[in-house]
Amino acid sequence: MYAIAINGSARPNGNTATLLRACLEVLEEGGISGELVQLAENPIRPCKACGTCFSRKDNTCIIAEDAFQQVYDKMRAADIILLGSPVYFGSATADLMALLDRAGYVGRANGNVFARKLGGPVVVARRAGQNFTLAQLLFWFMIMDMIVPGSSYWNIGFGRLQGEVSEDDEGIETVRHFAQNLVWLANKLCRKND
Repeated sequence: MYAIAINGSARPNGNTATLLRACLEVLEEGGISGELVQLAENPIRPCKACGTCFSRKDNTCIIAEDAFQQVYDKMRAADIILLGSPVYFGSATADLMALLDRAGYVGRANGNVFARKLGGPVVVARRAGQNFTLAQLLFWFMIMDMIVPGSSYWNIGFGRLQGEVSEDDEGIETVRHFAQNLVWLANKLCRKND
């Protein structure tokens, strides 16, 4: 199994990356390899709503001058997709939403390629807005027909300055528990399909 964790933060080594790395660490301990993709290093332009992906049906987007195709292909290959975002003015980052809009359209145009994959969101807030941002990302998983396990609380952490989320013991434990549930669920599904 393979997991991709997508960091929508403008800070590649900030608090969101810390939480996603905690998830990847647990997945690795459970025998699931993965990688962290930093959108700050792989900018994605917004969807043009041209509909070309529905006429081409070749798992590509007409916008070719950014990193979308590279990230999308990794999402398509993954069994588990993790999405991470800090809260920017009460919602997920524009970079992450640009990726999700385009991946959603291209994925739907090609037979709903994300259906029944596992995954879930991870959110970091300085003070507030985390619940809406978590729900915003959850909506994407739900409309993509994906499977999202729960945790002991919502997958959120608090911190503003780089590294502060590491001091949020409950937040770290919550995302680790979420990742443990992903490992458990992946193992159950693999055994069922053997």
